[in-house]
Amino acid sequence: MKKAGILNRHLCGALAALGHTDEVLVCDAGMPIPDGPRVVDLAFRAGVPSFAEVLDGLLAELVVEGATAASEVREANPPAAALLQDRFPNLALVPHERLKELSRGARLVVRTGEARPYANVLLRCGVFF
Repeated sequence: MKKAGILNRHLCGALAALGHTDEVLVCDAGMPIPDGPRVVDLAFRAGVPSFAEVLDGLLAELVVEGATAASEVREANPPAAALLQDRFPNLALVPHERLKELSRGARLVVRTGEARPYANVLLRCGVFF
C-alpha cells in the first residue's frame, strides 16, 4: 500500500497516465461532467472533500503549466477566487459557459464535494524536466 501522497487508486492511476498538455478539470459537485473523460468522483458529502484540499493534493502530484477558471468566480465565490489567484498567478479567466466547453477536452475530471459556486479549474499538465 502507498505510504504517502494520493491513496485513491483510481486517481493515482489516472494521474500517472497523464502527459504534457493533457487537461484535468477539478470541479465542484454542481459542475456538469462532460461525456468522454475519465471521472474520479471524490465527493463524499457537501463540502467533503473541499475544493482546496483536492486542488492542493493534486498540485503536490502534478506539474501544471497553465490554469483556466470561470470569471464569475471573482464575484460569486471570493474565497475560491483568492485560492486560485494564489496558486496560479497567471490564471486565465473565461466565462463559465466557455469553461464548460473547454472542459470537454479534459482527459480527467476530478469531482470534489465542494458546494460553493464556481469552484472549478481546468489544469494543463506540464513536464517535470
